[in-house]
Amino acid sequence: MVVSPGVTLGNNVKVQNNVSIYTGVICEDDVFLGPSMVFTNVINPRSAVIRKDQYKKTLVRKGASIGANATIVCGNEIGAFAMIGAGAVITKPVEAYTLMVGNPAKQIGWISEYGHRLHFNEKGSAVCPESQQQYLLQDNTVRRIS
Repeated sequence: MVVSPGVTLGNNVKVQNNVSIYTGVICEDDVFLGPSMVFTNVINPRSAVIRKDQYKKTLVRKGASIGANATIVCGNEIGAFAMIGAGAVITKPVEAYTLMVGNPAKQIGWISEYGHRLHFNEKGSAVCPESQQQYLLQDNTVRRIS
């Protein structure tokens, strides 16, 4: 594991094997970083061009999980409790409670704080099968309501 200067790790951040966390990365509390996942910190790296003054900030919000071998392109924000699937490549900001997979990553659903798929009814409400927490989907945004 490599943690560069200028990194902020919140409480209870779990960093699995072969993860390097570069300058500009901020992980809030309860973030999970899966094995061999990757953060970048420069958009257009070149060996012969020094761009240390161009590092982009990457923010991983509370409770988000990033799967094994996923890549997070710098300058993006991963929303609270989002789940990034193994091998996904994140090229744009991710909303809270979003489930993202693929390369480039695409949203395939919504996820609870306990990591379960959320299935919304016609009124836009869903319940986590494990925690019984309730969620509301309005204007393509999910929030927990209990």
